[in-house]
Parts: sequence; structure tokens; C-alpha cells
Amino acid sequence: MAERLVGAARHAALQGLHGWSEADDRDAIRKSYHFSDFSEAWAFLSRIALAAEKMDHHPEIFNIYNRVLIILSTHDVEGVSERDIRLAQIIDELAPERDRRPPTP
Repeated sequence: MAERLVGAARHAALQGLHGWSEADDRDAIRKSYHFSDFSEAWAFLSRIALAAEKMDHHPEIFNIYNRVLIILSTHDVEGVSERDIRLAQIIDELAPERDRRPPTP
């Protein structure tokens, strides 16, 4: 079973993500993505759906035209777990280059 990330482990996990932030209203992480049009956003959502289904870990997804908001939280622990961190990393691998962490020199 997943465990809720707290303290130093949580801080370290979040530092490893690019552009993800803690949600203000609950124990979750979130990130927004912007695309050139609806079709590009929907293609991104389709790739996320396939990856999430493989993990059996399903994000909250909000899509308004060319914007996509992803919220991750593990319901079993009522907060952020390592499963959320891993799914955030996978989502970023699927994201356009502009939304990925720049390589470190």
C-alpha cells in the first residue's frame, strides 16, 4: 500500500519535479499545461489516460480548450504519495519539450 509523503521525503520528491506545485485547498500536487489548440491538448490527455490506466492510478484532469490542469493525490492515503510523484514524472515525459525540466549542465 502507498504511504503519504511527508517532511523531508516529500520536499525532496517535489524538488525533483518541474513546474508542479502543492495545491492550496488540499493535500495534492498540480500542474497546468498550455497547447496551441484543442486537438493538441486532447492528444496529450489521451497519452496520459493510457499511462494512468497502466498504473491503475487516475489523475483529476480539467481541459478547457487549449489548457490542461492535472491534479494528483492518492485517495487511499488522502494525500500525495510516491505514486503521484511517479505519475507526474511520466506525464512530464509525455509533455511538450517546453514543459519539461531543462537538462542540468
